[in-house]
Amino acid sequence: MNQERRTSPRKASHLPIEVMDTMTGETIGRIGNLSRNGMMLIAHRPLRDDALYQLRFHLPGPRGSFAEIEAGVHTMWTEDAGTPGRQWSGLRIISISGPAASALDDWLAHAEAARR
Repeated sequence: MNQERRTSPRKASHLPIEVMDTMTGETIGRIGNLSRNGMMLIAHRPLRDDALYQLRFHLPGPRGSFAEIEAGVHTMWTEDAGTPGRQWSGLRIISISGPAASALDDWLAHAEAARR
């Protein structure tokens, strides 16, 4: 039986969304799915379990616009993706600014509307 423990449903992106570690300036992967409270990251390099990261990514918007999102995240779990050099990581968003949270909420609402 599948027991969903997330407080917000995740939405997949139809476009690749690259994610950068702001501390190193390195692109570390791309978003697999995203919610108001977290994301699954398909990482190009291993992340540590139970670690904190500061990440930045750009959400696609209307007419080719982008919203820059910077968020502090906590690694909840990691798993080998089965592809050499790839890892899946579940991240909980623990810090995000008001404007970035609003932009994320708008993107999620648009993703939900597009799914219907």
